[in-house]
Amino acid sequence: QGQLAESGGGSVQPGGSLRLSCGISQSIFSRHATMAWYRQAPGKERELVASFTTGGARTYVDSVKGRFTISRDTLVNTMYLQMNSLKPEDTAVYYCHVQYGGSSYWGQGTQVTVSS
Repeated sequence: QGQLAESGGGSVQPGGSLRLSCGISQSIFSRHATMAWYRQAPGKERELVASFTTGGARTYVDSVKGRFTISRDTLVNTMYLQMNSLKPEDTAVYYCHVQYGGSSYWGQGTQVTVSS
């Protein structure tokens, strides 16, 4: 479908930073949409990391509070996840997600590896 396109993953040492980007098709980039970042580590279930609610509020899972920041730029229809003070336990495939108009859209995933 190509509605979401992620970039920005990679390998980093503990304490490092990465910024993930998710380009979102204009047709679903709406303030009425729920937009979020999920992650899935090997052998674990997919986990909600951060999100924008339909009201625009930001939410974070406890394990990333104070380290990760979700943001979005309406001019370029892109959502971001700034990840600072990365830890080995942040290693996972990260997915962006949009829920809009009764449909659910997922990005292809981008690998983030935190290792010394």
